[in-house]
Amino acid sequence: MQLYGRSWTRREIEARVGRLEQIGGIRRFRLTDGLEEGVEQIQVSTGAGLTYYISPQRCLDISLAQFGGVPFSWQGPNGDVHPAYYDPRGLEWLRTAAGGLLMTCGLTQMGVPGVDAGQELGLHGRAHHLPARQVVAEGRWKGDEYEIRVAGIVEEASIFGDKLRLTREWRSWLGENRIILHDVVENIGFAPAPHMILYHFNLGFPMMTEETQLRYPSRRAVPRTPAVPAEGHDRYQAPTPGFSEHVYYHEDLITQNGKATAVVENPHFPLPGSAGTCSLALAITFDTAVLPRLVEWKMPGCGEYVLGVEPGNAYPDGRARERESGRLVILEPGQSVSYEIELALTQH
Repeated sequence: MQLYGRSWTRREIEARVGRLEQIGGIRRFRLTDGLEEGVEQIQVSTGAGLTYYISPQRCLDISLAQFGGVPFSWQGPNGDVHPAYYDPRGLEWLRTAAGGLLMTCGLTQMGVPGVDAGQELGLHGRAHHLPARQVVAEGRWKGDEYEIRVAGIVEEASIFGDKLRLTREWRSWLGENRIILHDVVENIGFAPAPHMILYHFNLGFPMMTEETQLRYPSRRAVPRTPAVPAEGHDRYQAPTPGFSEHVYYHEDLITQNGKATAVVENPHFPLPGSAGTCSLALAITFDTAVLPRLVEWKMPGCGEYVLGVEPGNAYPDGRARERESGRLVILEPGQSVSYEIELALTQH
């Protein structure tokens, strides 16, 4: 493996540490205060600067993410609220959404609240508040490479209703600032079921500043509402009082081997202490065959200073709109779909 500027074998590393977690690996712990009490977190550290926290009680989503001890993700004002406080009605999702690097929206509904087929549907669906079971958190040597893996199963199901199962796996490697997410969503019921999913990646200060550069793999960015200006979607700004969210739908995606990559880069990302700054870029790569939509949520407001980069299988206009348009994805009984997304940090 490559670590600290040189190559190492497994035995060379083991000879230099009393326990591998001295330089990287996995730790599990629980939060104990306020609305966060009882929430479990799995800390993953790659030893190369990247540290992130997976929440088993929240769809195995990622909460805080850091590079060199400095956050690059956004945390919502609610904190890592225990999902027992979740209210699925209307816009109540906003009271318990944690923010973090990833919030999964779905699995049968995402986007604005509404009514579809006689069913009341809240904002962004239930996935982000569903706990995982059969959670595995392990590190293992494969030759001279050390792989870190967190996996589990999340189910959205109801009696007489839809039954979808998400099998999720995160992988990272010691010495690398890279994360691979592999998801499989399966209809385990015996009737066709709607399936909507949005990977709501959230970047915050100090990754997001007036200097941050946004590079989207699209030929056209269309505002969701006419009041939002078409220009300026690829630039960020200082916190702005009274700013109303700007949402853009990126169309005509540019791909390479069927995959598209969005890049957020801060040329002066701060390092701890007096170490100065570096140029830090986060690349989000996804397969457009199964995730054909890319949404940009630009929200440089005061207290909600965040950029959302959101690949999905639909736009977040709600399930009724998707059904009316004829684009709603329906999984037949036993049918499944696989998703893979790579997150890669590059330092210059």
